[in-house]
Amino acid sequence: MTARHPFLPAEDRPRVLAHRGLVTPDAAASGIVENSFAAVAEAQAAGVTYVESDCHLTADGVVVLFHDDDLARVTGDPRAIADVRIRELEEIMSDRGGLVTLPQALDAFPDVRFNLDVKAEAAAIPVGRAVAPHADRVLVTSFSDRRRRAALAAAHAAGAEIAPATSAGSATVARLLAALALRASPLVRRLLRDVDALQLPERQGPLRVVTKGLVAAAHDAGVEVHVWTVNDPADMSRLLDLGVDGLVTDRADLALALVNGR
Repeated sequence: MTARHPFLPAEDRPRVLAHRGLVTPDAAASGIVENSFAAVAEAQAAGVTYVESDCHLTADGVVVLFHDDDLARVTGDPRAIADVRIRELEEIMSDRGGLVTLPQALDAFPDVRFNLDVKAEAAAIPVGRAVAPHADRVLVTSFSDRRRRAALAAAHAAGAEIAPATSAGSATVARLLAALALRASPLVRRLLRDVDALQLPERQGPLRVVTKGLVAAAHDAGVEVHVWTVNDPADMSRLLDLGVDGLVTDRADLALALVNGR
């Protein structure tokens, strides 16, 4: 299988994607939180090439790296990201590793490839515009196929020389699993035609999602399989033996050690 996009060079497989950056136990004890500037910097310092992060839009229209749609879990503040202006959000995050906006992340970490999950509807077009000059090192994803396609279209409209890489949304994945169960190979290939990766949990409830058959079908279509969120080294090793191309993990330090030791 050959990668179809410069975001996914063949020589980097298997890929370690630092989930929301890297927050080691020591960093967490110091107050550093996920998706912060410090978490991205820590991932890069550990040797990570790929950082997975999430995108929301502030009240004044700035795309920030943040997973939840509110501040409650990370800061104890119950307000929605969409209701807070960038200056105040910077203050709130100042002792938690520092807020990082999407433009700041792309500029401050030019050697990092960003896997960006568009969490908010309002963020899709601003994300696309922001990543347009960096499309060779960005993958745009979302649980919503409509949101990710809106971001891709915005990148194109903003002058991206190539489209960002992309992975399938939930609706596409559901149709793919049905097509695999029916052994409908032409439909499988059609569903995978416009994506570069499948980013999936190993299981969804009782359903095993990532199987040898799924990995083989994806590879046959030139599509990679990345599994989230894998933090146990034994699980990492088992999935790599299954043939997956990437591990999305909170412990990129452990994953890198395992991959480099294989």
